[in-house]
Amino acid sequence: MTEFRSISAETGEPYGPVFAVDGPAEVAAACAAAESAFDAYRATSPAARAAFLERIAEEILAVGDGLIEAAMRESGLPRARLEGERGRTVGQLRLFADVVRKGQWQGLRIDPALPERKPLPRPDLRIRFIPVGPVAVFGASNFPLAFSTAGGDTASARAAGCPVVVKGHPAHPETGALVAGAIARAVSASGLPAGVFSHLVGPSTDLGAVLVQDPRIAAVGFTGSRAGGLALTRLAQTRPVPIPVYAEMSSINPVLLLPAALKARGAALGTGFAGSLILGAGQFCTNPGLLLAIAGEGLDAFVEAAKVAVAAAQPQTMLTKGIANAYRSGVAALVQEGAIELLAEGAQGEGVKAGAVLFQTDAAAFLSNPALAHEVFGASSILVRCADAQELESVVSSLEGQLTATLHMDAADEALAAQLLPMLERKVGRILANGWPTGVEVAHAMVHGGPFPATTDPRSTSVGSLAIERFLRPVSYQNLSAALLPIELRDEARGDGAPRLIDGVLTLA
Repeated sequence: MTEFRSISAETGEPYGPVFAVDGPAEVAAACAAAESAFDAYRATSPAARAAFLERIAEEILAVGDGLIEAAMRESGLPRARLEGERGRTVGQLRLFADVVRKGQWQGLRIDPALPERKPLPRPDLRIRFIPVGPVAVFGASNFPLAFSTAGGDTASARAAGCPVVVKGHPAHPETGALVAGAIARAVSASGLPAGVFSHLVGPSTDLGAVLVQDPRIAAVGFTGSRAGGLALTRLAQTRPVPIPVYAEMSSINPVLLLPAALKARGAALGTGFAGSLILGAGQFCTNPGLLLAIAGEGLDAFVEAAKVAVAAAQPQTMLTKGIANAYRSGVAALVQEGAIELLAEGAQGEGVKAGAVLFQTDAAAFLSNPALAHEVFGASSILVRCADAQELESVVSSLEGQLTATLHMDAADEALAAQLLPMLERKVGRILANGWPTGVEVAHAMVHGGPFPATTDPRSTSVGSLAIERFLRPVSYQNLSAALLPIELRDEARGDGAPRLIDGVLTLA
């Protein structure tokens, strides 16, 4: 295929302009341009780099309503959701601009020489973090703005000083092209080399495979399916020089309904759960796909309220026909399981429209059938009834790595929650209390990651200011003269005034 077009989420029909499909030659050119731009871009001052990030945000806003309308056509997502997502995209660019200016990301440390130390003198040691090199970023189907062309991976890589080559998601080429144009204008206005940003498009997975295998790419950011993330990871690890892949992949985000909370407000929790499940047709990586509860007072009220809310839910447009078909296949497979009961089902649509479902099983059946713990991407969830706290702990212990775990609890549940916390810490990246996981704040203390298979690297996050650390590496300088040291590490010049740890003591500008 040499060209393709956007597909309307509502009708499944192609429309709009024809997009040329990029191939190996375009990948090679983009990677070569990124490599050529790397040294110039990483040498930009924090002030200049921060201004560039802010200029991208301004250019995205300047695209105006046309960007929202394009994303609506291609994704089927409602206007309010996409306007919020645009705000999130702009907000995280501005957050990283602030992070870059403050300089803590540089990790500056100085251990001055101790020539008189016995039995051996200590050399002069200084350290800073530098960008890893050009980064490949893969756009996500479920967030055409916030996790795609100018999304979190791109913003954090740019903040670190890395040129970015984006593989746009084929489900929203028009949206990606509009955002790519905004970034290109910001690159030009900032006087940066054009290779600081490239945007590749095409419907085939072969394009992404060629990109990951290009020797000039130093790291990969990915949000998508487990199969896709693992395929990219295998390619990256079999290169002559392996590189890290930061892939966010698969999670069912267990919600633990503790006894006192259920007794006090079971019905309200049931309604709240259904709202979280149905939100955005369930197409969130933090969708609550698993409910765990100890049988007792309040659980029946929860179930009845959840059943009513799920049954009343109308079918929603899913992102693509392929995603809708995969969702229906996953639900059908659960229906065929012998030890699982269909509790509630909303109206089911056709084509790209699908409805919510809620299943129920017991702990013994769940523990004996690993397939019940697999993600079904969409508005599907399973309630697991546990006989007691011990059975609840067994289910938690059996789970794979997750992005989130939620505790619905009252004061009387704190002893049980304290017992569960150490186990949950080993399983997830974020633990919530008395909320719902479908909402990821872009902040300094956020972790959007978790143990495998939630991500390929549990030490990192794809949301929040800590995301910059994925695309940095430390370099230590021993006994270099002041003239050769980076200005940030010299004694007589503080450069941009970033904080430094000098002989173990934190010093601020």
